[in-house]
Amino acid sequence: MAVQLSSEPDSPVSADPVQRRWRLRLGATWHLLALPGVGWTVLFFLAPLGLLLVYSFGSINLLTLQVQFGWTLSNYSGIFQSLYLDPILRSFALSAAATVACLLIGFPVALRISRAQGRRQAALLLAVMIPFWTSFVVRTYGIYDVIADNGPLYSVLHALGLVHGYIHILYSVPGIGIGIVYTYLPLMVLPLFVSLERIDPALLEAAGDLGAAPLRTLRRVIIPLATPGIIAGCILVAIPATGEYVIPQILGGDKTLMFGNVVADVFEDLGNYPFGAALTIALTIVLMIALVFLRSRSYRAEEAVS
Repeated sequence: MAVQLSSEPDSPVSADPVQRRWRLRLGATWHLLALPGVGWTVLFFLAPLGLLLVYSFGSINLLTLQVQFGWTLSNYSGIFQSLYLDPILRSFALSAAATVACLLIGFPVALRISRAQGRRQAALLLAVMIPFWTSFVVRTYGIYDVIADNGPLYSVLHALGLVHGYIHILYSVPGIGIGIVYTYLPLMVLPLFVSLERIDPALLEAAGDLGAAPLRTLRRVIIPLATPGIIAGCILVAIPATGEYVIPQILGGDKTLMFGNVVADVFEDLGNYPFGAALTIALTIVLMIALVFLRSRSYRAEEAVS
């Protein structure tokens, strides 16, 4: 029996080419919309990074202070000198400690906000985001006044009888750590809040019905489901904290050198652009490896949750 194909617009055969052309045009439109973002990334990120990579293989003429381009690896081998390696290791250790501190402080805060409802939740989120409305430098100087030798922190601890005499937190590694935790804590709280809010309350009720104590529910249900938010928060805190410059410059002064201060001194004071570029490229490679590792763990956690 012969089957005659319909020429109506609703026919799948006749509508197929039209849909294909429409999808192609839509795809081309989306590609055009992405061009400004791609151009911005290439111009202000990839191009400067490529320039630093070229400089990192060059050398500096100590007499004329002019850069001589070449393919030497001496700049990278110089990173392992104790003069530069100590601040680098100190930056990594401080970044890891600050990230853990932000996680330990931010998780209960995000959990409390996720349990709130309506206007109370909006008010708590607003309180977390309000510090971003002020300048980064102004917030850092605010912490400067708080942890000063005769500041509010000293007054509170002295009134409680916990310390006697000045505590000398300013211009030290702990002072820099306090500044990093205060500054980057909202970047940990917000991703955690998003992950915790998505947890179905029925799962928590089911865990309670099965006899799980609150601590066991937290360890076996809440934390595994919040793993994507934990990893995202750690990325947002650890990556910029490792190369932080403003906070160590203000709260650390000249007594505590961090990676960002070393790079700035090499560029500005020594004028050794090739070595400064090598330091920057080395840090970028390490952070990219850590980012890829954390993102792969995040994808696995998201697949496990889904």
